[in-house]
Amino acid sequence: MRIDGRALDELRSVKFTPDFTKFAEGSCLVEMGDTVVLCNASVEEKLPPHVRSGGWITAEYSMLPRANRERSKRDISKLKLNGRSAEIQRLIGRSLRSAGDLSAMEGVSIVVDCDVLQGDGGTRTASVTGGFVALVIALRKLVAAGKLEKLPVSTFVAAVSAGIVDNVPMLDLRYQEDSRAMVDLNCVMTAEGGIIELQGTGEGRPFTMEEQQELIALCRKGIGELTARQKALLGELV
Repeated sequence: MRIDGRALDELRSVKFTPDFTKFAEGSCLVEMGDTVVLCNASVEEKLPPHVRSGGWITAEYSMLPRANRERSKRDISKLKLNGRSAEIQRLIGRSLRSAGDLSAMEGVSIVVDCDVLQGDGGTRTASVTGGFVALVIALRKLVAAGKLEKLPVSTFVAAVSAGIVDNVPMLDLRYQEDSRAMVDLNCVMTAEGGIIELQGTGEGRPFTMEEQQELIALCRKGIGELTARQKALLGELV
């Protein structure tokens, strides 16, 4: 039995609140158990210097000082982004770009800001899942305004964690489980089960190929449920 009574292959409670903020072109508050992340998608009609044609999707990630059990310092106080935040926001950006047809976004950039209001494990995966919802909302507004011919997204994208705790594989780790995990794996997938990214680490011991496949299977089940929730909220991607 897990700390919160869930089955080994069971997600935490999931809630999406779209259009949570007033001014962002797309926004979504995503709640995965006690992890809460605010995702805002902002449209900019210009491209970053390294992009010569098409469009661009990127992300920024931050954790509020009291998102965790103890206060953390803001990155601005250190005058640079900390390594963990930089790595996570690159993951989010790559994941969201994989869902989009950048060639159909000529001259348009979208920045998805993911701010962790409360962290209880799985903040990066919740950011990908909620960030996708915010992204689609923003893109639909561009289509409605005639700035894009069609929605440049063809599949749903979500992410979840899995891990091995006390030699037992389990899905969607909360903090008390994640902090004790022998093996930790984050997975980003499409609704069809295509893998976008895997981040697997032997925290306490190496893990076998068979264990990796078992964790991926758990993630696929969870992501299937998450993308079904996204689809129920957003409808078909047409």
